[in-house]
Amino acid sequence: MVEGVAGDAGLFGPGSVAWRVHADPVVLIGGLRALLIQALHPLAMAGVDQHSDYKDDPWGRLTRTSEFVAAAVFGSTAEAQAAGARVRGVHRQVRGTDPVTGGGYRASDPELLLWIHDVLVESCIVSYRQFGPGLSDEDADRYVTEMVAMAELVGTPTKMVPTTLAGVRAHLRSMDPVLRMTPAARDGLKMVLAPPMHLALRPLWVLPTTAAVSLLPFRVRLMYRLPWFPPVDLAVRATTMALFTALRLAAPEPPMVRAARQRAA
Repeated sequence: MVEGVAGDAGLFGPGSVAWRVHADPVVLIGGLRALLIQALHPLAMAGVDQHSDYKDDPWGRLTRTSEFVAAAVFGSTAEAQAAGARVRGVHRQVRGTDPVTGGGYRASDPELLLWIHDVLVESCIVSYRQFGPGLSDEDADRYVTEMVAMAELVGTPTKMVPTTLAGVRAHLRSMDPVLRMTPAARDGLKMVLAPPMHLALRPLWVLPTTAAVSLLPFRVRLMYRLPWFPPVDLAVRATTMALFTALRLAAPEPPMVRAARQRAA
């Protein structure tokens, strides 16, 4: 549960597009899409592969990432700043050499931080538009602008961060020549699509991962060699929207959002 000083709306607040987007369960699909795209940056993925325990504890890694985003979006100002400080502390220790390209990396490198940020922001917009209530162009740009605050938390220089969706996508397109399939990226793909879980739960995981794959750019699916047949898009969208509509009806407001709203009021 998000706690903090009464009356402190945090970095965004109840009227923000960030609250609207991240309160919706469909953001899970955006997060999975982001992970798959982010893994194709060889330096970013080398850092994860060499300094993370995600292979031994994938759910722990996913939980920690989700907790940071929740603290940044729904936490009090102090909680968001503390979460950012923890991430910056971890990043300062992550450095090394990518065995595929031979390039050196630092997790605190502003270019890598911006790449991770922009992929997540675009993925959340894409998933919210495709499987959620939808987002106007104006609100999409507003969301991008709001999320600059989260990029700042982890040490990304403000002047580097795009403030429009067009700017985000221009940056992502400029990075296309850098992306490549590496053994670490292949391992990351396997962990996203088939993480360790009870056999009975696997069918439930297929739907969000299939939805995430459906949202991947064609070039990304090609790099992963993921087969996809466009005619199934309609079926995937209908099934996914039905599931997440049911989730919204069953739990109209997640506990962390409700607690943040009470604190902000």
